[in-house]
Amino acid sequence: MARIALPHDAKAGPTKPEVRSVTLGKLDLGAGDHFVEVGSCTGAVTIEAARRAGRVTAIERKPERLETTRKNLAANGIDGVELVETEAPDGIGDDADALFLGGSRNYEAVLDRAAEIGIDRVVMNVSRLEVAGDAVRAFKTRDLFEEVLQVQVSTGYELAGATSFDADNPVYVISGGAK
Repeated sequence: MARIALPHDAKAGPTKPEVRSVTLGKLDLGAGDHFVEVGSCTGAVTIEAARRAGRVTAIERKPERLETTRKNLAANGIDGVELVETEAPDGIGDDADALFLGGSRNYEAVLDRAAEIGIDRVVMNVSRLEVAGDAVRAFKTRDLFEEVLQVQVSTGYELAGATSFDADNPVYVISGGAK
């Protein structure tokens, strides 16, 4: 996966590169897809998706975070992304093919919308165990669930002339879609 520049901070995120890789693999975006990100924040996933999907919509309820998304898209030479300032599920068009939820706010209403319009691929990343369990149940009750992964990444660093590792917190990647 190519490196991306994120010179602008949103005080939340970004999704770590290794987790983005798994997330985007589950989304399996192609040139004909309309991808929607709910909670774009830094825009890290939106940037990666814009390199793959034919159409991209980034939804963010906080204007300052949407501005961060806009600035980071520009820093990566990405244009043509539709930026929508609203509370999801508003802003999720009927023609969406793939959906990513980077946070847990209002996720049940977002999953209701995904089921209603038959979104083909849905991925949600969660960092808290209790929310992950609730989200898996929410995916299942809407017949959207395929699998849940726990992604744990450790990064090497030099310690006394050898390599040791710092572990990032685990992330639960919940995926599926309308059948």
